[in-house]
Amino acid sequence: MADAADKIFINGEVHTLERPDRTAEAVAISDGEIIRVGSTYDVKFLADTETEQIQLDGRTLLPGFIDAHTHMTTTGQYLVHTDLSVANSLTEAVRLLADHAAESGDDWVLGYGYDESTWDDNRYLTRGDLETVATDRPVAAFREDMHVASINQVALDALRDEMPAADIQTENAKPTGVVFETAVEPVHRATEPDREQTRKLLTTAVNRANALGVTGVHDMVRQSHAPRVYRDLDIEGELSVRVRLNYWTDHFDSIVDTGLRTNHGNEMVQTGAIKSYSDGSLGGQTAKLYNSYADGDGTGQWVVEPEELREFVERAEQLGLQFSIHAIGGVAINRVLDVFADCTSSGDSRHRIEHVELATDDAIERLADLDVVASVQPNFLKYAVEDGLYDSRLGDRRVESNRFNDLVEAGVELAFGSDGMPMEPLLGVHWAVNSPADSQRLGVTKAVRAYTLGAAYAGFDDHRLGTVSVGKHADFVVLESSPWDNPDTVRDIEVSMTVVDGEVVYRR
Repeated sequence: MADAADKIFINGEVHTLERPDRTAEAVAISDGEIIRVGSTYDVKFLADTETEQIQLDGRTLLPGFIDAHTHMTTTGQYLVHTDLSVANSLTEAVRLLADHAAESGDDWVLGYGYDESTWDDNRYLTRGDLETVATDRPVAAFREDMHVASINQVALDALRDEMPAADIQTENAKPTGVVFETAVEPVHRATEPDREQTRKLLTTAVNRANALGVTGVHDMVRQSHAPRVYRDLDIEGELSVRVRLNYWTDHFDSIVDTGLRTNHGNEMVQTGAIKSYSDGSLGGQTAKLYNSYADGDGTGQWVVEPEELREFVERAEQLGLQFSIHAIGGVAINRVLDVFADCTSSGDSRHRIEHVELATDDAIERLADLDVVASVQPNFLKYAVEDGLYDSRLGDRRVESNRFNDLVEAGVELAFGSDGMPMEPLLGVHWAVNSPADSQRLGVTKAVRAYTLGAAYAGFDDHRLGTVSVGKHADFVVLESSPWDNPDTVRDIEVSMTVVDGEVVYRR
């Protein structure tokens, strides 16, 4: 007779997300592992007097969401400092910053996540705007893509010597307070939280992730205390999300010196990929395009030149490290694929391209042929609607962005993440299911699978995570209603419960 289960989840709508998706009514778990998936009748045979029985009452149980590309410290910053993503106008963004400045005694006044493309003004915050917030301490407001920052005069005076002139916006030969790409890095360094602050930010972000049904994250970390804090939280038994650390190339030498390799770690914290940029962002008009921006003369810029990327990838290959490259524009995507084609040996490297927003037909075929993972952000489709950001930047090309259906049909491994813009898997699934163009649109099963099994695959975790299957870890999300029954309103579905390793870490 089989041993009794620790917990059973019964009378629900269980989607295993296996291939093909198999549905069931109930799940039994023991020691954090799934031991049976089937009918409520069958699963109840594994219950004894000590078994906790969780009544789903028809709710939908899925594998836990895995965010394959996020920035957890920044997510914490949104929640602890000024969340500018809620501002529906430039005036409101300035007011939110001013309110925070009045309440906070911090050295810096910080705001995160503004999106000027949704404002009637349709312009970046400037030095003049931020001077109304404070003139006696530095102020910084980061655009949601983190490739653009707006700073006041105090911050500009303190940091200008560290910024390349080419990345400082000017008007009549005077800085506007808007800085791009490499010029944003001194702002990041100046505002980087210490270890204690990082713990507060990450704890806040982890709690938020659990409330959204997220059980695993691939965190892009750079010059941060986050790796140490995650390990501290894990040792203390306080970490309720699985973390895969994707380190920037800044840390390459340290990774080599300490002997870390991809997949090193334990069940909760692992080393992932080495990450780099290639181009910039569409919001900052710095993504590398084949044709000019619809609202500008340029075609973008390299943040890291292809030849430098080639050296990084060659080194990663020699050391057995996964490599992940940010590439948004068509030119950047194809040049990155050239690098992978030239440098990648046979084997299961699972190298990744992050974002893949403007892939050409040829690039999609090459992604499949080279077994490169497309790590993409379905919430970016909010920009592809008429009068959205892509409409401004790309014009008619907006419907050629984020071609998720074309990628899946070509056989590309698709992993969904949020980039923290915002971290809401159900919002991402909603946009993938309800996107403007056929080439972008996925059915519910494929969209949810990209946020579960697809993201697990991108992190070499598909053997232990990503489906509700016997032998895998008991990482679940329970939804109040079914996305399959409510495809037009997925974004409005509530998370009822989140389970990590068999433990309920969030309950609505």
